Amino acid sequence: MSVWILTAIIILIALVMTMTGRGGGNFYVLTLALAGYNMNLSASTGQFILMCSSLMAAILFTKQKMNHWKLTIILGVMVFLSAMAGGYFGKYFDEKLLKSIFAVVMFIAALLILRKPKQKLPNDRKWIIVLKTGNENYYVNLLVTIPIVLTTGFISGMVGVSGGSFLLPLMLLTMNVPMHVAVATSTTLVSISASAGFFGHLGAGIFDPQLALPLALGGLAGGAIGAKMALKSKPKNLKYLFAGTQLIASIIIIIKIL
Repeated sequence: MSVWILTAIIILIALVMTMTGRGGGNFYVLTLALAGYNMNLSASTGQFILMCSSLMAAILFTKQKMNHWKLTIILGVMVFLSAMAGGYFGKYFDEKLLKSIFAVVMFIAALLILRKPKQKLPNDRKWIIVLKTGNENYYVNLLVTIPIVLTTGFISGMVGVSGGSFLLPLMLLTMNVPMHVAVATSTTLVSISASAGFFGHLGAGIFDPQLALPLALGGLAGGAIGAKMALKSKPKNLKYLFAGTQLIASIIIIIKIL
């Protein structure tokens, strides 16, 4: 498959995935793997494309004041460190194992997003952080958030999976963050995770600029269009889009592994 055909596919993926706060890292990896590239190169290239497309989308979301910056900072520090570690150590894992982890991560995320959010937690506990935006409060349960975010960051850096696959359900289900705010915040966190994961892969010597640069241009274009469409879409539709695309991709890759 030519690089330019792959670029056209990347544009479509970036458009759809940016609308759900993920950026499309999981689908980039899946596309490259199906095109015949090995898993480590697919993960490295996927992270580079994701870094470019999610940064573009994050800038557009920020202009619309959709990001929750305190939440982004709290989660972002943990995502950055764990994703960089995952990107570096990914080369020590068996390729089939990486694909299996990749499929399981996506399948679980699809199921989580369909669950109803839990009731708001009491804010009188030491491990609960209360964040405010306007008249709305968000409750961050550190006992739940810290282990999930660290694990998510490591896996996303290791296999090129977008951290939004878990971060967005986490914000919706445990913090009661509105869908559009969760998408914008997740996109910013994805750009952090992707950057850390990419530099981890780069440090391990896994990168092909002739393959990655044209695909990254497609990611930039798709990310810009997807961010604008997300702002105009209904939250319910974004949730179904997230779950549906995750399930399809996880099933495809599981079949390929078997």
